[in-house]
Amino acid sequence: MSENALNLYLKCVIIMTIIDIILDAMERRILFKTIEIIEVGLRDGLQREKTPIATSDKITMIHQLVDAGIRALQVTSFVHPKTVPQMADAEAVCLGIEKKEGIIYSGLVLNMKGLERAYDAGLRHVDMSLSASDSHSRKNANQSLREALDGFAAMVKKARELGLSVRAGVQCAFGYYEADVTQEIVLDIVKSQLDLGIDSLALADSTGMANPRQIKTMLHAIKPLIGETPLILHLHDTRGMGLANVVAAIETGCTRFDTAFGGMGGCNFIPEALGNIATEDTVNMLHDMGYETGIDIAKVAQVSRTLQTIIGQELPGKMYQLLGQ
Repeated sequence: MSENALNLYLKCVIIMTIIDIILDAMERRILFKTIEIIEVGLRDGLQREKTPIATSDKITMIHQLVDAGIRALQVTSFVHPKTVPQMADAEAVCLGIEKKEGIIYSGLVLNMKGLERAYDAGLRHVDMSLSASDSHSRKNANQSLREALDGFAAMVKKARELGLSVRAGVQCAFGYYEADVTQEIVLDIVKSQLDLGIDSLALADSTGMANPRQIKTMLHAIKPLIGETPLILHLHDTRGMGLANVVAAIETGCTRFDTAFGGMGGCNFIPEALGNIATEDTVNMLHDMGYETGIDIAKVAQVSRTLQTIIGQELPGKMYQLLGQ
């Protein structure tokens, strides 16, 4: 090959490489414009609510949320009714839903019995998680962290045998009140869950203690581990930093978030942790920032106002009130 031909060849290679880089960046930018919202209000949002909510009302709210553009919902949890009375109708709720194609209806399961109940109720997507805090694990699941890890592996295996999709999760991933959570513990749990072949991974700021810098640090540490496994953030707004944490997560490449209509929610075993980031507040911010969600927040706000009427008290969210004026 002559020198001129070689130079021409090298120029062509450089140009093609540059074009590939530009096209890849454009593709990632297009994909990055869409943020996925997973609605957890029917489970996390209601689990601490003392006012009994009729099964029919829960089912109606699920249908309305789907009509609002929600494409993934955590509809209930399969726990002991004495522990969480609001979830005593888990099977009835699942069996009463008019399921639509393309919508993910999932349920939270904490043990093998809950897993089997979810399957028998017709769900094919389950959410299962364990706490990075040994102290919280003992309160929430009556198990040490080591015991919870062993039980988790058995549950994933059983879920696979049943043909279920598994979303794994780490509770208290950003800290607990007894300061027994470290990034190393969280990363070890994440590695063990990924080794089991889970379908997606959720990190929960169960206490609402996370701040934007902490969010970025944790996500940067986890990204090399997860590969193509979808990552979801479950954020609480206990200290008013929920939406700031969403922005920090997006800047680090996370595009999936749990939210609850009206900002309802909180863990029964973490009384200090207030509601989840509100669906309406989060989606409103995302739309103003130029992101797409496919969600009609006015319709979601109507669900929040309906719940407010049922329980007779104002919800923590802000936008649902503004949209009702």
